[in-house]
Amino acid sequence: MKNLFIFALLLFNLVAFAQAPPKEYGELTEKAFALYRAKDFPGSAAAYSKAFEANGWKAYREDRYNAACSWALAGNADSAFFQLFRIATMQDYTDLRHLTSDTDLVNLYKDVRWDSLVVLVKANKDKLEANYDHALVHLLDSIYDEDQKYRKMSKGIEKQYGYDSPELKAHWKMINEKDSLNLIVVSRILDQRGWLGADVISEVGNSTLFLVIQHSDQKTQEKYLPMMREAVKNNKARGSSLALLEDRVALGQGKKQIYGSQIGRSPNGERYVLPLEDPDHVDERRATVGLPSLAEYVTNWGITWDVEQYKKDLPGFEKMQKADK
Repeated sequence: MKNLFIFALLLFNLVAFAQAPPKEYGELTEKAFALYRAKDFPGSAAAYSKAFEANGWKAYREDRYNAACSWALAGNADSAFFQLFRIATMQDYTDLRHLTSDTDLVNLYKDVRWDSLVVLVKANKDKLEANYDHALVHLLDSIYDEDQKYRKMSKGIEKQYGYDSPELKAHWKMINEKDSLNLIVVSRILDQRGWLGADVISEVGNSTLFLVIQHSDQKTQEKYLPMMREAVKNNKARGSSLALLEDRVALGQGKKQIYGSQIGRSPNGERYVLPLEDPDHVDERRATVGLPSLAEYVTNWGITWDVEQYKKDLPGFEKMQKADK
């Protein structure tokens, strides 16, 4: 199963829709994923099918993959293979390593269709990687691994020692030092070669460019924001990633964020959505760049989204944000 809610990477290899899917699609896929986590695999698979039907049988590639996992775990190999072959033939699915190591799909391994699926995905992968700059892919992969490894470790340190502990502060000091070193490498790439697309540096490499800039200082973010905007226009970067950078730059300039991607923390440790422009229509804006609903997104931080309550709390959030400057 691919976790739809992994914030750090946002590797949504999404098929482009002519328009954003209806609200019902997001609600049903959210329900489907919740049922999967509750191990109600038949219910999860059925919810995914209802979501696809609500969107004229069009779906994001990751949702089809997740539906296949639920069908496989529910013991329905035919429906699982239908979804997997669809993303392999119509949506150019290439993640061979994940496909062949995902324990959700173990029930399919002995099926005569499995080898044909693997061959098809491998062919997609080989075609995708034909023009890779492999040395650069390897370099960016290592930067990505380092960027994510230590950030994931911070959660355990915070849980063990506390949010305001010397141990956590020392850990983040080390992260910031590594970020500075990674920025030197990524800035050189961007300045010399521009914002390279996934066709040259892979999906992970393309996301690494974004992550390193996202984790840099305000001046650097502002420098490369126009370059990333142009990259999105040229299909060399994801609009969902650009939305996060737009939000971070706006907040750094004392403005409100547009997509609600940036989360703050109050003095008592509670998480909240940093000041947001026009909260009533945030989901419409998020949908246009391929982001899930804000209610779905903020569950990663234990936040329950209530737009009316948020509007009441917003003046207090703005004061906290100004106090942090």
